[in-house]
Amino acid sequence: MNTTPLNTFVIGGSGYVAGELLRLLAQHPHLHSPIAISESRPGESIAAAFPHLSPLVGEQCFHSLEDAKQRLATGSSLILSAAPHGVSAALLDELIRVAERAQQPLKVVDISADYRFKDAAQYANVYGHAHGAAHRLGDFVCGLPEHLATSPNTAYVAHPGCFATAMLLSIWPLLRNSLTEDEFFLSGVTGSTGSGRKPSDGTHHPKRHSDLYAYNALAHRHSPEVAQLCQHLTGTLPTLHFVPHSGPFARGIHMTVQAKLRQDCDQRAVLNCFEEAYAHSAFVRVVKTPPRLKDVVGSNYAEIAVSTDGRSVAVTTVIDNLVKGAAGGAIQWANRLLGFAENAGLTAPSLGYT
Repeated sequence: MNTTPLNTFVIGGSGYVAGELLRLLAQHPHLHSPIAISESRPGESIAAAFPHLSPLVGEQCFHSLEDAKQRLATGSSLILSAAPHGVSAALLDELIRVAERAQQPLKVVDISADYRFKDAAQYANVYGHAHGAAHRLGDFVCGLPEHLATSPNTAYVAHPGCFATAMLLSIWPLLRNSLTEDEFFLSGVTGSTGSGRKPSDGTHHPKRHSDLYAYNALAHRHSPEVAQLCQHLTGTLPTLHFVPHSGPFARGIHMTVQAKLRQDCDQRAVLNCFEEAYAHSAFVRVVKTPPRLKDVVGSNYAEIAVSTDGRSVAVTTVIDNLVKGAAGGAIQWANRLLGFAENAGLTAPSLGYT
């Protein structure tokens, strides 16, 4: 286990994901003194941005990017970046250069989409702008800890994101066992926090309350990211037909994935496929009844159930989009990169009733 004192930075400090990072890290056994970096709020109280964190953060304030650069040059560091898509790449490149010049060890987990693709042209095609640090793409590994048995041979990891986490957890066991055809139909419902802190028609409560609607049907940016990751993991590039939905709740993702079986298969065989895939996963529970959001919201756990009619399979997966789909998954990666127990600071159960 790495016991060297660490500078632990949370970048993008005033967003929802950053708030979750601060909440979880404040109670982490090894990473409990994070330095929150916010270019828009340096010197301001963290509790002013996140009143619910006041018992944990006390009088702590946000720091500037220049503060981070100075500290990076003084010792080993960990950066957890919750900076926006399109911003994180160049920002991390700048900070990595500081650590390199100072010859100081640095681990990075990026929660944005900026380092999920290996190809800059593919990134530009999906996101509509040039990559901010294309020369760094080869330095990052993207994936879920559950799907990479050992730590990657790099200090830099990209987290797949919220919808992608639920999709990958659902699809990977099927592909690795060649249980289904390579075409998948996916329907996912996400809470309003998935749209970020800035108010919009998609997140404004009167618009979203008691409503349910699809958006970006068959054209969501996570589809090519997930397809690429599946190919890297299994050698198979699947066809994904994904329809995301906005749900009338704040937190959580409910994902349903359907595919045709390659050959007739009973319920027990499909269940075995998932139980074996996640037998050693600290945070994935394969359950026998349809999973519910209330059983995972607020936690780093995922629950998965499978059903089959003998010719096709339906997988339902639930996660908390801010925790397992973002901050918790990133800390899980940090634990592994730093040699801590993978579940360190992440064992709290769901809130149960929200």
